[in-house]
Amino acid sequence: MSSHRSPTARPKAGALAASAAALLSIGLLSPAPAAAASAPSGKGKAAHATAAVLDLDGAGRTPVIHGADTAYDTASIVKVDILAALLLRAQDAGRHLTAQERGRAEPMIQRSDNAAANALWREIGRSSGLAAANKRLGLTSTTGGPGARWGLTRTTASDQIRLLRAVFDGGKTANGGPAALNPESRAYIRTLMSHVVPEQAWGVSALSGPGAHGALKNGWLQRNTTGLWDVNSVGQVTVKGHRYLVAVLSDGSTSMSDGISLVERTARGAMA
Repeated sequence: MSSHRSPTARPKAGALAASAAALLSIGLLSPAPAAAASAPSGKGKAAHATAAVLDLDGAGRTPVIHGADTAYDTASIVKVDILAALLLRAQDAGRHLTAQERGRAEPMIQRSDNAAANALWREIGRSSGLAAANKRLGLTSTTGGPGARWGLTRTTASDQIRLLRAVFDGGKTANGGPAALNPESRAYIRTLMSHVVPEQAWGVSALSGPGAHGALKNGWLQRNTTGLWDVNSVGQVTVKGHRYLVAVLSDGSTSMSDGISLVERTARGAMA
């Protein structure tokens, strides 16, 4: 199923409600911290967003950061990191993913399936396994969530660009070191991120023009104490013939739809 949809499309209300219910059911809700550049949230609070952009077809290899590059909760964008860690484990063992692992990895990325993420989070060794993989992938500012709460992993927009580089930029680390993920593993992640279900094809995909295809993973999480939303989007898009890696992280929105609007507005502003 193609991940491309109109930049103006939005998830239906029922889909948003189901997403929130799924998060509540697995206990990923807890108090939200403050973070970077702000916009009104509608409840006297401030929603914050940070974007990082890297032009893969440009001369430089340093991402441009819009907003303060502070840490946010990942919500479901960490599923890309979980898959990368799983693939590194398989590479180390000299094997391909098993049928069971693929049966979990694919819905985890394409449908953002939480039960699949729970199982693979345990398989990689939870936060310690994620940390070991991230050291090899070149990430420096990502901390795995406590216990089973992978959605409360903390990361920065610039670290998400480091992860995206490990997948989309020939596997190079940010410091130019050797690729951790082999070509087959990188292609597998790219393929899954290019085929997310249509109702989840929002966020950085809004940057792609008609007929363009992007690869992305989104995340959304409502905090139980404040009722405010963390909404994030990361991926690769093609704009005016250039391939860009884009990561937009946000928190403090009063609804998921407001968070999506903030993420897409921030992404467009970062590309202006």
